Amino acid sequence: MWENFLKDCSQAAEQMKNNPRHQVYLNGVSQQQLQKLHHLLRDSLNGLSLDQSLETILRENSINPEEDLNKLDDDELAKKKKIMDELFERNRRKPNDPEFVYDLEVDFPQDGQIESCGWDEEEQGGEF
Repeated sequence: MWENFLKDCSQAAEQMKNNPRHQVYLNGVSQQQLQKLHHLLRDSLNGLSLDQSLETILRENSINPEEDLNKLDDDELAKKKKIMDELFERNRRKPNDPEFVYDLEVDFPQDGQIESCGWDEEEQGGEF
């Protein structure tokens, strides 16, 4: 059922954006924003509060670092990858951005003892 709901939101947003009457107004609005708007409208019609609806949207459109993506089906994995790609593009610094630095070097603070791994230690006395 949830997959059908998401498909409905996606299809409704696509139809709205491609409608000649709305194209002029929605040209600068992303498909994802229209999907969220449709989701909010449907939740409101179903009696959910704005806060409940926004919480659901946030949960569905965010990445949980603890979640095992290997256990997701193909559709859910594609959705998560799309979210990660959008987040990457939003945070990426391009050469024409004012805060862009070509060769940025950062020293990260070392809290506590550093764990060593066998694979990152130099091989002694042998070639790779």
